[in-house]
Amino acid sequence: MPLINRQDLNFLLFDWLQAEQLTQFPRYADHSTDTFRQTIDTAQQVAERYFLPHNHKADEQEPWFDGTAVHTIPEVKEAFHHFVQSGLLTARLSYDDGGMQLPSLVTSACTALVTAANPSSAAYPFLTMAAANLIAHFARQELQQRYLPLMRDGRATGTMALTEPDVGSSLADLKTAATPTDKGHYLIRGHKMFISGGEHDLTDNIIHLVLARIKGAPAGVKGISLFLVPKFLVDDSSQPQQRNDVNLAGLLHKMGYRGTTSTVLNFGESDQCVGYLIGEAHQGLKYMFMMMNEARMGVGLGAAVIGYRGYLESLAYAKERPQGRHPGNKDANSPPIPIIEHADVKRMLLAQKTYSEGALALCLYASQLIDILENTSDENERKSKQELLDLITPIVKSWPSEFGCKANELAIQVLGGCGYTREYPVEQCYRDNRLNPIHEGTHGIQGLDLMGRKLWQNGSMGLQVLGKEIMATIASAKTIPTLAVYANTLQQALQQTAALVQTIASQMQSKGPDATLANASVFLSYLGHVVVGWIWLWQAVTAQQKLAIDPANTAFYQGKLHACQYFYRWEMPLLQHWHQLLNNADDTCHQMQVDFF
Repeated sequence: MPLINRQDLNFLLFDWLQAEQLTQFPRYADHSTDTFRQTIDTAQQVAERYFLPHNHKADEQEPWFDGTAVHTIPEVKEAFHHFVQSGLLTARLSYDDGGMQLPSLVTSACTALVTAANPSSAAYPFLTMAAANLIAHFARQELQQRYLPLMRDGRATGTMALTEPDVGSSLADLKTAATPTDKGHYLIRGHKMFISGGEHDLTDNIIHLVLARIKGAPAGVKGISLFLVPKFLVDDSSQPQQRNDVNLAGLLHKMGYRGTTSTVLNFGESDQCVGYLIGEAHQGLKYMFMMMNEARMGVGLGAAVIGYRGYLESLAYAKERPQGRHPGNKDANSPPIPIIEHADVKRMLLAQKTYSEGALALCLYASQLIDILENTSDENERKSKQELLDLITPIVKSWPSEFGCKANELAIQVLGGCGYTREYPVEQCYRDNRLNPIHEGTHGIQGLDLMGRKLWQNGSMGLQVLGKEIMATIASAKTIPTLAVYANTLQQALQQTAALVQTIASQMQSKGPDATLANASVFLSYLGHVVVGWIWLWQAVTAQQKLAIDPANTAFYQGKLHACQYFYRWEMPLLQHWHQLLNNADDTCHQMQVDFF
């Protein structure tokens, strides 16, 4: 069973996004389509050999605490170190830093394969990469020299410690305190929870990135600072010294994603927790947003490929499982047909196909934006791509999270009673994926970010850039008779969006932010469907072009075109419902009184 359809992945990378064009940038000039493919092949081999085999076992035998140490099944540690040894942990780094200098687009494809194989074991290296990236950008040279080597060669993992028991996602109210000392470091005291990878036996050291408030700091987010807090303090040669005052308060037992430890940590129980300030005081949330945005995109990608994995499992089952006959066949002696022949099963598989393939395409597109904005010499292009990425990041996190889960739910339904049992993998896929709409910012939080901030950023420049990109696809689609109707639908949606944004701006002025932002998650759904509708039309244009020159793969391209048809006929009409709620500033939820429940 493939983790991801490699034909689809190759189509997205090399036909649709034309990854080879990235080699025009000096940073990637040594690479080619062949080296990109070879790296992805390596990732697939690592995924299939070391991550996939223990996916179910790690779910059944979740990490445990014996009163002294946390234990994971040995296969998790083995997979982590094979990931490191393959070079995938540092693949994006420059040659000077020991990396392969690969584009984000390619490493995201690698991430997709490993995560599809085993989401919970994959979390450890991916959190480590994101934490190391933040340290490399913002920490002083001394901290980089001490701790980055540990994280880059697999001797230490990384975490992000944000959430507190009484605060949740409201970081402005965090209470973890940092007290300066005369030794150049701070003493950290507080409690954090839901810390993925906060304690384990994979590596000797763990590097926590901790948000805390220095005594006397301003209230709210303006008073938050960021600290590097290692499990073990190290010397100038990165060798471990004494144990830091960071202690496990408990392991949380999750519905899914069980192979990743979810921890409650106590910092400074003995008032001896050493933390090192990263960057400037009171700028911590700004720094942390780098890792948070990277994590949000990672969550979206993970949700997409878990949904994809469930889709492929249910597709294979539907092709092999005989049951029933066509409604028009009244011959009881005729053999049963595979359930994929039934229209309602096709409906469920088509929905899964559009959700999972559309979500994966969205995430890969976002990765390519990162490559362009990081490497272009055109300042205007860099700025426009940054604004576009900022705008769609809440969508990249939330749309796959919502519809990846829907795909997994449908996969269970396709398998029927078998789908509800642990003997088949689709129920675990659903449980693993159900975390993704929650962590790294819920749908509601992403909606507030999009509608309350990103939409208006720099004069709504991101929305303007998005509109130009969509119109370019519409122009191409209108030259193809079979796609022109969808191009017109998308153009109408784009025009409707522009008018709706003006209406929302007026509502902000007349009704205030509380009433207007009450429907922020609706706007997230609305713009998310516009963007994914564009992604599908763009894929369809590419598929139609490939049909003429690659007849051997006609069925694959026709599948893309049919999925686009499904999305426009079954999903795009939802825009009208969401538009009505937003345009009318529906106050049903906002006006509901607490004592009415």
